Amino acid sequence: MSEQVKPVAFLDLSDEFNALESEWQTAINETGQSGRFINGPNVEAFEKELADYVGTDYAVAVANGTDALLLSLRALGVGAGDEVITTPYTFFATAEVISLVGATPIFIDTEAHSFNIDPDKLRASITPKTKAIMPVHLFGNPANMSAINAIAEEFSIPVIEDAAQAFGADVDGKRVGSLGKTGCFSFYPTKVLGCYGDGGIITTNDADLVERVRVLKNHGASGPFMHNTAGYNSRLDEIQAALLRIKLRKIDDDIAARRRVAARYDELLADSAITIPVRPDFGGHVFNLYTIQVENRDAVRQALTDNKIPSSLCYPLPLHLQEVYLGLDYHAGDLPVCEHHSTVALSLPVYPAMPDEDIVRICDVLKSASE
Repeated sequence: MSEQVKPVAFLDLSDEFNALESEWQTAINETGQSGRFINGPNVEAFEKELADYVGTDYAVAVANGTDALLLSLRALGVGAGDEVITTPYTFFATAEVISLVGATPIFIDTEAHSFNIDPDKLRASITPKTKAIMPVHLFGNPANMSAINAIAEEFSIPVIEDAAQAFGADVDGKRVGSLGKTGCFSFYPTKVLGCYGDGGIITTNDADLVERVRVLKNHGASGPFMHNTAGYNSRLDEIQAALLRIKLRKIDDDIAARRRVAARYDELLADSAITIPVRPDFGGHVFNLYTIQVENRDAVRQALTDNKIPSSLCYPLPLHLQEVYLGLDYHAGDLPVCEHHSTVALSLPVYPAMPDEDIVRICDVLKSASE
């Protein structure tokens, strides 16, 4: 390989920033002149605009996606002695928030084809202690919410959607975030809808839950300097809300561009030894990450690295086998599908402005290394 080969970017937001710079700078200036930096008009407008997009009655902006999950659990009254069913194949925050409220995460296996929680494993894990079910729409691929919700409704258990990676994805024409008791989104810069810092939001149709969240996110305050519970400091900055409003207006174009990148990968990897991401027949994938499965994953990843192509191991050790959860008495082999995923999954670069020559170069290395 020539030393002159240009490195491929895993995520390059420079084109996006250049396109938004004028509007972004105007938003910063207007915010500065207004003197409203917290809980200002942009936050209020963004909550309404995002709720309209997702298809819920309400949205409450918070500091980050982790807080969205945590506040959802707190607002639903989940705490010590309770259990929450979720997937072990996800970013740590999904399970972390369950632990932080004093509850116990109950991990069930994933579907071989989708990386998402397997609804067929759900019923057997429900106990009288089960107080919530938390599916994850992993990598932008929506979980089978119809099957999950049918079981949840049978047992009157609320569903919290971890939609951090799946903004704009849909199930049967309804966007994720509108399919459970709450939907939880992250606006970390790498996400489908990302800000230039941290941010998150909770979507719901439950007016009472909204009020509980608004109290909890503001130090448990029911009024100025009046506190009826211990809460959190979890607010979205006004400037970030202004940026997110700009980006929300363009989000469908960005999702379409991500899908074009994914389709190009599909085309170039056809008839190779690589398993490409599935598209659910009930919904739309938005490709926050393009995650393949390949049996000689480590050798393939090294070949990519040697050719200055970045990749990501999402996730190399399922949560039920992590040190923090050894006390839950899970063992290797208990959840074999997700454990296999951890040895074969590899996430590739994908972003709206990704050059076609980079996709071609990545696929050439992948096909050569996986043969």
